[in-house]
Amino acid sequence: MHETLPFLFAVVILIVLVNMLAKKINIAYPILIVVAGLLISMIPSVPPLRLDPDWVFFIILPPLLFEAAWSISFKGLLRWWRIIGSFSFLVVFFTASAVAFFANYFIPGFSLALGFLLGGIVSPPDAVSAGAIMKFVKIPKSTATILEGESLFNDASSLIIFRFALIAVATGQFIWSEALLSFGWMVLGGVGVGIILGWTFFLAHKRLPTDAPSNIVFTLLEPFILYWVAEQMGSSGVMAVVTGGLFLANRRFQILDSEGRIRGFSFWQSFVFILNGIVFFVIGFDLNEVVSGLSQANISIRDGIYYGVIITAFIIFIRIVSSYIALFSTMIFRRSMISPDFNFRRSWKTPLVLGWTGMRGVVTLAAASSIPIYLDDGQLFPQRDLILFISFMVIILTLFVQGLTLPFILKRIRLNRMIPATESEHQFEKRLRKELWSFSIAEIKDKHKADGKENVFLVSNLVKWQRKLDGLEEDLITPETKSVYLELLNAQRHFLIEQNKDPNVDEEIIRKEITLIDFEEEKIKMM
Repeated sequence: MHETLPFLFAVVILIVLVNMLAKKINIAYPILIVVAGLLISMIPSVPPLRLDPDWVFFIILPPLLFEAAWSISFKGLLRWWRIIGSFSFLVVFFTASAVAFFANYFIPGFSLALGFLLGGIVSPPDAVSAGAIMKFVKIPKSTATILEGESLFNDASSLIIFRFALIAVATGQFIWSEALLSFGWMVLGGVGVGIILGWTFFLAHKRLPTDAPSNIVFTLLEPFILYWVAEQMGSSGVMAVVTGGLFLANRRFQILDSEGRIRGFSFWQSFVFILNGIVFFVIGFDLNEVVSGLSQANISIRDGIYYGVIITAFIIFIRIVSSYIALFSTMIFRRSMISPDFNFRRSWKTPLVLGWTGMRGVVTLAAASSIPIYLDDGQLFPQRDLILFISFMVIILTLFVQGLTLPFILKRIRLNRMIPATESEHQFEKRLRKELWSFSIAEIKDKHKADGKENVFLVSNLVKWQRKLDGLEEDLITPETKSVYLELLNAQRHFLIEQNKDPNVDEEIIRKEITLIDFEEEKIKMM
């Protein structure tokens, strides 16, 4: 422990430093973290770092899914539920099945059950990588929502396939009726657990005398409780976490006050970043060990790389084909979702982008690592080392090939929204703010008429809001004005810090004032 703990601390520091470098050179941080893990694994005397699959499933996956459920637009999820559902379930099942038959045909000694096992491992794309890469380019909100929504549910469907395939390999038989019943219970049971426990957590947040720190602790514990209870009942822990997370996220303004939302957002951003960083570091760090395992299984590295490349190319091809099938299905069955000026010649590349965002990550790593070494009868698990190597190859290749080329593709291809044309985000934001100012002025004049004339603070705000209504906001806050104001806020902070050097000044008051300045700075940056 005394040797491993400093190494873990060093890994966390390295992840932060690599993220800084990634921002500087404009590359998605997961790619550089994988490279860093691979390079450090080559250093002699470095202690081994292996993530127990149970830790990945129980410690890392639940909070990642829970945070994603809180971040996604619930309205967008409802609007695009058909295509999200098709990518989360139908496309995953289609990919797993295609990989099963493909591997069974091209890889010697690969049974159909082993093919489904491999398909269940490599079928779910990882939204973390795509999300990190898409920060560098702009894409339509509809495409982003589809990708985020897909990532919430595809883990459940792929893990269900993996679980059934594992049983088929171990027992040598597969009973469809039992599989369908088990699948139904895993999905419906997981959803039921998520709703029941979500409602219980909602009541706890609302009725207990909680404050911001206790609410954040509650939200930290909730994904683990959801996952554990669902798994104990034999249902899908992933479905429970996603359902419970969406249930609570849709009621966030009822269970969290403003302080809880601000502090919770900062906490979860940092927490999820570290979890993702550790996963990608381990992917690079364990690659050498996976290669060694392949050699010990008397499989040449050349053959392993060949199988990894053809499987990766095949799943990329399958996802792109699935994206075009979704486009044609929408054109045929859901014409109302396509804008009147839709032109296929201009929009045929859109599914290519959606299909190219299929990088693999944490679930693929956890599922591959959880394959047992021995079967129940004591025999070695067939093709385990090759499946593990192919899985790592799929992660590495999709992360590097698709991850490095996706920004270029997104910049080259002009995406068209397959929805009715609406006002731009900037126009809507400007209109919404004007409506908010008008509402605020009317509210004070109607309900607080006396205060609106005598209270200096309310009077000043009325004047400010009226002035904003009389002119465009971008005319009031230009980039030059924003820069000067941010410089002023920074000067205010330095002034307060200097005042704090006086031993007679209460430091808590100084900190409170600096926090208010910080909030003001963030508000100005968002304008």
